Amino acid sequence: MLFGAFLFLPEFEWARPDTMLTVVAAIIEHQGKILACQRARGGRFELLWEFPGGKVEPGETPEQALARELKEELGVTARIGREVYRSKYSYAEMREPIELVFFAASAVPDQIENKEFEQIAWRTPESLPELNFLAADRDLIDRVASGVIRVNRSQT
Repeated sequence: MLFGAFLFLPEFEWARPDTMLTVVAAIIEHQGKILACQRARGGRFELLWEFPGGKVEPGETPEQALARELKEELGVTARIGREVYRSKYSYAEMREPIELVFFAASAVPDQIENKEFEQIAWRTPESLPELNFLAADRDLIDRVASGVIRVNRSQT
C-alpha cells in the first residue's frame, strides 16, 4: 500500500527541452532598399538592429502574428508574402531557443511610422552587414547582402 501526498506542479515551458519560441520578422523592400529597425535603448538587446516583428501568440498563425506586430511597431497594415528564410537560435539571455521565421512583406513606405524603435532605416542589401544586427539575424543578413537570397515585391 502507498501512503502520502502527491504534489502536482504546473508544467513550465522553460523546463521542457522541446519548447521553442516562434518569432516572426518582416523583410520589407522598397525600391531596392530593405527596412531595418534598431531596438530601443533600455530594453533587451538594446540598440541592436533587426527586422520588425515579434512573438507568435497562442492561436495565431505566423502571418497573423507578423501583421499584428507590424501594426503595433510601425503603425502599418502590411501584406505578408512568402516565407523567405527560417532558422533556430539560442540566446544565453533567454530561457528557450527561438525559431525565427522571416517573411517577405510589403507596405506603403509613406504610411510607416516608427512607434517602438530607436530608429529605422532603409538600407541597400549590400550595406546591411554594416549594422550591428541581432545574432539570430546574421546568417540571413549575409545571404541577403551576398545576393544568395533576394527579396522584392514581385516575389511576395
